[in-house]
Amino acid sequence: MRAPRFENKVAVVTGSAQSIGRQVALQMAQEHATLVLLDRSELIYDVAEEAKAAGAEDVLVIIADLEKFTDSHNAINASVEKFGRIDILINNVGGTIWAKPFEHYEEAQIEAEIRRSLYPTLWCCHAVLETMQRQKSGNIINVSSIATRSINRTPYSAAKGGVNAMTASLAFENAKHGIRVNAVAPGGTDVGERKIPRNLEAMSEQEKIWYQEIVDQTIDSSLMGRYSSTEEQANVILFFASDESSYLTGSLLPVGGGDLG
Repeated sequence: MRAPRFENKVAVVTGSAQSIGRQVALQMAQEHATLVLLDRSELIYDVAEEAKAAGAEDVLVIIADLEKFTDSHNAINASVEKFGRIDILINNVGGTIWAKPFEHYEEAQIEAEIRRSLYPTLWCCHAVLETMQRQKSGNIINVSSIATRSINRTPYSAAKGGVNAMTASLAFENAKHGIRVNAVAPGGTDVGERKIPRNLEAMSEQEKIWYQEIVDQTIDSSLMGRYSSTEEQANVILFFASDESSYLTGSLLPVGGGDLG
């Protein structure tokens, strides 16, 4: 039987209240991680209880809006204050808010997409580096998307393209400090009904058509012709988070059933 990969490891998982982030947290808990769960939803408290029951060594919950620089830094600082170190940072916050051809986006919507899917990763990486550099060790996994080549979500694609670029650059800068930085690019993932939708506005009939075009394109682009499960995405993220990937840094791995994005 394999030894728990995350025993005596402090792992921060952002956006862990639901979907892929929740699945990552619970699977890491099963392998005895010490977890810091960051989200702006109070659903995170339910995930914390599940994580404790699953085998987490300890769990710290922090409610924070990671789209904000100050919130991100405060959350990371509180994690270090509690546990003394951070071994793993999984940047999972992000997701398409609107689905439409680019010319139909409003200025505020474009800015909101960038804030949602780029800034939390930028801010949390910026916040954690001092600690990891001092430790001379650390492992950052950024959750990107194969939607950098997609339809009806260009601002989201631009944000995730930024995540890919910063992953490569941070890996270059920080290998000398013993820090690895990699990215996973999920394809379409069946997360069930979201308890908190990304967009609280009801979609118009036209917006429903544009969204269905995304679904159809995603399935058609996958060689396997289907969406993944959250477990299939979490499995790959946990590989990067573990010492099994010790000779990987600056890598981007598409997890899209053959769709390379």
